[in-house]
Parts: sequence; C-alpha cells; structure tokens
Amino acid sequence: MRLRFILSETWSSLKRNVPMLLSVMLVTFISFLFIGASVLTQAQITKAKGDWYSKVEVVVWMCPDGTSQSVNCTAGTAATQAQINDLQKTIRNELADDVSQITFVSKEDFYNDTFLKQYPNGEYQGRTLTADDMQDSLWLKLKNPEKYQVVSEVLSGKEGVDTVSDQRQIFEPVFAVLNRATIATAALAAVMVVVAIMLTGTTIRMSAASRRTETEIMRLVGASNWTIRLPFILEGAIASMVGSLLSCVTLSALVKVFITDWLAASVKWIPYVNQMTVLWISPILVAGAVLLSVIASTVSLHRYLKA
Repeated sequence: MRLRFILSETWSSLKRNVPMLLSVMLVTFISFLFIGASVLTQAQITKAKGDWYSKVEVVVWMCPDGTSQSVNCTAGTAATQAQINDLQKTIRNELADDVSQITFVSKEDFYNDTFLKQYPNGEYQGRTLTADDMQDSLWLKLKNPEKYQVVSEVLSGKEGVDTVSDQRQIFEPVFAVLNRATIATAALAAVMVVVAIMLTGTTIRMSAASRRTETEIMRLVGASNWTIRLPFILEGAIASMVGSLLSCVTLSALVKVFITDWLAASVKWIPYVNQMTVLWISPILVAGAVLLSVIASTVSLHRYLKA
C-alpha cells in the first residue's frame, strides 16, 4: 500500500512539474555528455598508448662515414664491427632487464627496406642518396617503453654511437594535446556537475514547496519523513536518469559518426574507441547521475521537510 502511494505521488509530481524536470534533464544531459566525452578521450589515449608503445623501438644509430655532431664520432669514420659487437654485449649485460630484443640493421638493409619505401627514387632534400649515405643501427625492443631514458643514458656515451632515438617522441606531442583536451573537458564537466546538483536540489525543493499543504496533511496522519521525502527524491532521480541516458545515446551517435564512420575509415593505423567503450561507461554515467540527484535531493529536503 505504501509503495503504491509513493509511486502514485511520484507520478503526480512528474506530471505537475514538467518544465522544472526538463531543466534538470537538460543540465544532467549536458553535464554527463561532457563527463562521457572526457572519459572517452582518456580511453582513446590509453588505447593508443597501449598499442603504439608496444610497437615502438629505441634506435641506436652508429657513427656514419663523414661528419657528425656526436662527440663519439669525431674520427669521421663509420663505427667498426668491433664497436658494434661491444655495444651489443653491453646491452645484454647492463640492460638485460630493460631490453627484450636486439636487431642489427646494416646501412644497406636500411636503405633497401626502409629508405627506398619512403623515398622511391632515393631523393631526399634535393639530393640522391645511396646506401653509403646511411648508418648502421641497432633496433631495441623494450620490455617497458617507459624505460627509454635508462637505455639512452647507458648507450649515448659509448664509442661508435651517433645518436639514440625513441620512436615514442613522434607520438608524445599528440598525447599532450589529447591530455589537455581531457583536462579542459573534465574541468567543464565538473562545473556542469555542480550546476546540476544545485539545480536539482532547488527544483526538488520548489516541488515540495508547491505541495506544502499535502505534506502537512501527510504529517498529521502519521506519515514518516521518508514516506514524505521519497516521491520528491524519485522525481529528481528519474529526471537525472533520463538526462544521463540521453547523454549516453548522444555519445554513441558521436562515436559512430565521427570515429567509426569517419576517422576509422580514413586513418586505419590508429586503434579507436568504439561502441563497446560507450557501452562500458554508460552504466557508470547513469549510476553517477542518479546518485548525485539522490544526494542533492536528500540534502535539499532535509531541513525543508524536517519534522
């Protein structure tokens, strides 16, 4: 009987306060749309890092024939086989915990397998280069890509080493931009959440004020505080739930239109977030919206309806 009464009161309140409930839904929708976008952006960064970092390698470029800016290559001659062998031995002895694989690439192999694929005619900056213009190199696969600096410090000063480069440096600027976008989106979402909490509390308090006579009668007949408060709390929770569900649907549509159908179709070498990612975060967004609404409504009604 009591449950039927509470549901009946909630339904009556929803029909009476449509404009105020629409405002709660709209603010919740916008707030959790920004929160979802922030989470998706961070998920995209994490996914891309995991895929790219597992593939990148540290490249140890050996001294070339001719001039070099490295103090290890002042002789102007290419690194000897003995120097390359010593360097490989150093990697195995001192960096065994960091390096999982060592691959030697001669300048001829680099020229044929890599350089000519990027520059088919061998022309680079107005010059036609040959294999003799390339450098021998060691390509290192790291157990933990974050340990690049350790590897660089050990190898940079060794004889015959020109430079030590990390392919991660190509991606770091992209990740930096995405991280800033995540921070900006999260900050805006936080502001919108505060607005949503304040608006939800105010809306529910106004709804209670419009039915002050009814609540007084309920008190007189012995209704408990929670029996009186629960319809108002459910009212705000339902509005917030609908708003958060709309934000999830919008996020799904945005991912499909801008990522699945556009970016993923044109740039295929990047792993992207997808509908499964949206499906995974959707229950969290809905639960968060309902929880915030319940807390805001409870706090707002505590003093107003206090017996």
